[in-house]
Order: sequence, then structure tokens, then C-alpha cells
Amino acid sequence: MSEETQSQATAAEAAERPTKEQILEALKVVKDPEIPINVVDLGLIYNVDVKPNGIVDIDMTLTAIGCPVQDMIKADAELAVMRVPGVKGVNVDFVWSPPWTPAKMSEEGKKQMRMFGFNV
Repeated sequence: MSEETQSQATAAEAAERPTKEQILEALKVVKDPEIPINVVDLGLIYNVDVKPNGIVDIDMTLTAIGCPVQDMIKADAELAVMRVPGVKGVNVDFVWSPPWTPAKMSEEGKKQMRMFGFNV
């Protein structure tokens, strides 16, 4: 393969690779069932790493350790991200440090919380 052909192939692969922004947008359909706000605006997504091979690693947390819907949220996140073109696989890992606080929420998330009567 010539250098030019190899360069074009590399550029095509990069163009097909999903972006962090696309992953975060996809995750906005995943909601905490106890707090009907998406996991992105709740500030539960700590890191998104999109690898060149299309594998997406996500570090996220929950509002409380031992959350009874942890498996459901993980499955919802995996399904949402797998719908993004170019994603070949998803790994969701729960992390507990630093612990989640309402300060991690986006302004949109805080606005939604106030609409539900929470003081944030």
C-alpha cells in the first residue's frame, strides 16, 4: 500500500470514528429512573474515551453506591452508545471517586431538578 493510500485509509477511519460529543449526546437518552434527568446532565459521566478501533470506554458514577437500578442504567448506556455510527463496542465502568454531588450537574440538569421541586 502506498503512503498516499495508507494516509487516505487512516483519514477515512478517523472520519468514521465517533466523537466524544456524539457519545455524550447519545447518553442523554439514559435517565436515572428515580430522578428523571439524563445521566449527562446529572453529571454522572466522568470520562468518555473513544479508541481508534471504535471501542468506547465510559467511566460513570451513580448518585448513590448500591443503587438498585445500576445494572439497568449500565445496560441502557451500552445500548444508547452502540447506536452511534462507528461504535464497535462499549465498556461501562462505575467509579465512586470522586463521589457524585449535585455540584457536578450541568445548568440544564439543575434547571430540571428545580422544575421537579428540588432545591439545587
